[in-house]
Amino acid sequence: MFTRIDFMSYQPNLFSSNAPNGSAEPASKPAPRLVTHPHRTPVWLRRIDLFVRVIVRLYLGLLVVALPWTHLWDENHLFQLFPQVAWLAANGVVRGIISGLGLLNIWIAVSDAIEYREP
Repeated sequence: MFTRIDFMSYQPNLFSSNAPNGSAEPASKPAPRLVTHPHRTPVWLRRIDLFVRVIVRLYLGLLVVALPWTHLWDENHLFQLFPQVAWLAANGVVRGIISGLGLLNIWIAVSDAIEYREP
């Protein structure tokens, strides 16, 4: 009644260990590659990048350390719109965790500045 049609009736074995039928020419050697040196960034640009990253991380770290303990944190309009968030944000543990993240940011900035080595 119904006949089955195999659209992909022949599939070769892609991982066969036998040589394929056809010419028995040896495989050609790959063309030699040119050795290219990677593009080097100038020293002054790497130093400016490091300086900007360290300054931004220090600034943000100091801001995040100090902000939870100021009046700006308590008088935030976003916290006034959502009283549940205001209650959570006013908790001393949450303020301490946020300040800890700021200290971590400062530590990463100082670590980057100390461990910088010229290549």
